[in-house]
Amino acid sequence: MAGLQLRNVEKTYANAFKAVHGINLEIEDGEFMVLVGPSGCAKSTTLRMIAGLETITGGEVKIGDTVVNDLAPGKRGIAMVFQNYALYPHMKVANNLGFGLRLKRRPKEEIAKATEEVSHTLEIEELLDRLPKQLSGGQAQRVAVGRALIKSPEVFLFDEPLSNLDAKLRASMRVRITDLHKRLKAEGRPATVVYVTHDQVEAMTMGDRICVMKDGHIMQVADPVTLYEKPANAFVGGFIGMPEMNLVDATLSLEDGGKIRLGDQILDVEPALAERLTHPGGAITLGIRPQHLELVPTGTPGALKGTVRIVEFMGHEVNLHADIEGHSFISVVPSEQFDRSLKNGDTVAFHPLARHIHVFDRGSGQNASLGA
Repeated sequence: MAGLQLRNVEKTYANAFKAVHGINLEIEDGEFMVLVGPSGCAKSTTLRMIAGLETITGGEVKIGDTVVNDLAPGKRGIAMVFQNYALYPHMKVANNLGFGLRLKRRPKEEIAKATEEVSHTLEIEELLDRLPKQLSGGQAQRVAVGRALIKSPEVFLFDEPLSNLDAKLRASMRVRITDLHKRLKAEGRPATVVYVTHDQVEAMTMGDRICVMKDGHIMQVADPVTLYEKPANAFVGGFIGMPEMNLVDATLSLEDGGKIRLGDQILDVEPALAERLTHPGGAITLGIRPQHLELVPTGTPGALKGTVRIVEFMGHEVNLHADIEGHSFISVVPSEQFDRSLKNGDTVAFHPLARHIHVFDRGSGQNASLGA
């Protein structure tokens, strides 16, 4: 295996559209790195530049100790798993798995042994004599992963491999791929993985670290917990987390210990947050995750008061949508704590957990509450 480095990598098309803007990213040997972001953020373009399927118009891509900008895809030491599986329809599973090794003119005994090991690892032994058209979506995706695994590449590249599966199969395959990565590491065969998805659940549950992208720029690279608890900017705060973070325009004053004004309502800033703030005050974007907005009795001091708009029963929890000073807020309430009598138009109150309040600069979007 090998690490991967992107240094000032750019992609500009013939029509002068710049898709990737000088990004820098270092992926460690054996790391599972997820590229995530909305459609059009250039995550797949970045993956295709690593693979050699897109030309690089600036910067360099390095796999291990080798700059691969000018190397053909087949010489980069990578294996790629696509969204559409890309299996050869006329070949049985066993031949699909071993095809890459046959191209390298490996001995038949070696191919047979490798096919047996990979099929056992992915639990697809009973599929070896089937054609791709005889496979379910989940089975076909496991074969596609096996075809990549059998090559023992320097780097595995996954381009939204689960997006064609239904929700239950996606959840199952997430676990399989994550477990496979951990088992290979435990066996002394660490696999360096770059995994592209638009699904933040996949990103948060699979990645050692996550690279959040927007419009060809990297917004933040961090482990899942850091992204959730310490988003570098309002975009990351709003993109990571379900339901998404409540982000509303407000006014900050650092006088009298610090206060945030939301319309006619005021939130006191706790001392620890006030000490971290680098923002001088004035126009801000207030960020509060729905999980950190507690439903409390309407007479609770310091609570934000609003009006119920929508109640979504999710099973173990309730997503309570409310209007507060003309802004839409969501609070996640455990089902057993929810008052089932609440209906649209009722007055409710919420207590933001002070230590989880985020203050974003309204101009730059940067998280001022992280401090210097």
